[in-house]
Amino acid sequence: MRLMLGLVGLSLACLSAAPTAVLAQSSSKVLEAANYMGADRTQRLFEAAKKEGVVNLYTSQTVQDMTVLKTAFEAKYPGVKINMWRSSSEDIVHRAVTEYGAKRYEVDAFETDQSGLEALHREKLLQAIQSPVIAELVPEAAAPKEWLGTRLQIITAAVNTKSIPESDWPKTYEDLLDPKWKGKIAVEAGDADWFATVVGSMGEAKGLKMFRDIADKNGFQVRKGHTLLANLIAAGEVPFAVTTYMFRVRQLNKSGAPVAPVLLEPAVARVNGIGLANNSPHPNATILFMDWLLTDGQEILSNHEFFSTNKKYSSTPPGMKLLFVNAAEQIDEGEKWEKLFNEIFVKKKR
Repeated sequence: MRLMLGLVGLSLACLSAAPTAVLAQSSSKVLEAANYMGADRTQRLFEAAKKEGVVNLYTSQTVQDMTVLKTAFEAKYPGVKINMWRSSSEDIVHRAVTEYGAKRYEVDAFETDQSGLEALHREKLLQAIQSPVIAELVPEAAAPKEWLGTRLQIITAAVNTKSIPESDWPKTYEDLLDPKWKGKIAVEAGDADWFATVVGSMGEAKGLKMFRDIADKNGFQVRKGHTLLANLIAAGEVPFAVTTYMFRVRQLNKSGAPVAPVLLEPAVARVNGIGLANNSPHPNATILFMDWLLTDGQEILSNHEFFSTNKKYSSTPPGMKLLFVNAAEQIDEGEKWEKLFNEIFVKKKR
């Protein structure tokens, strides 16, 4: 999750000139489509969606992975197209705030990480919906109300299996204090929320001391981008990293790359989700897509090594206990944890 503290402050300034009434309520058309719960919900949505014809989606999912979903949805619901604009979570929030401030209501849905969705919620750019699928979701995916979790982003350590034999893999973070790890550890540059969650679970004083000691003794390589970092491990350029996305590590491993996840407790997870945009111009098509993404789409995600939020398609490793990042707390305390993360990992990198 990208920390949104500065961006939320910017968005508040941008929205100050926008009429409150425009952002406070969506049209009755949106509300009717969002909350209808009859047995013919899908058929009604599809009939109306064919007239709308399109869903304008802002997403931080990779183009490759989202294209798989887009293709499957369009095949099931001919006549309804997904138009994608792909960027980072921060850029999605920035663009949405700018467009709404200019009274441009073109986007239908936001598919991104929980910090971005929390920021959009705070700016009143999301419309809550009702859906029969909500009852099927894990609690963390159903709780936000104005957006619904579509996948779990599990953060894991990962190792190049050619560089480091399994007998040397760490079992705890404390194991990384061993001098044999000097110059071999990497971390993703934007993972201050992971850091805050792990440190909080250990007790702040103890956790901060441990990571400071690792940084002092063995150092951290800091790399930007979870996909890049996982690829560097697979290529042997980085022997070990404390923060990669498990789905990408599993995808690489499945393709034969010499990379494997290393589970260090606590296992930290973010919830990625989708939210209906306030004043969505194509609400029926969008809600149809949201319902599909939380059902049929979940099986597709699982088949591509993602972790589903619908309990019917659960793909989380058995017995894994997850500690979830709290997006609201991370935005509220973002400045503190960004500063600590930079002091320990970035300034002391080797």
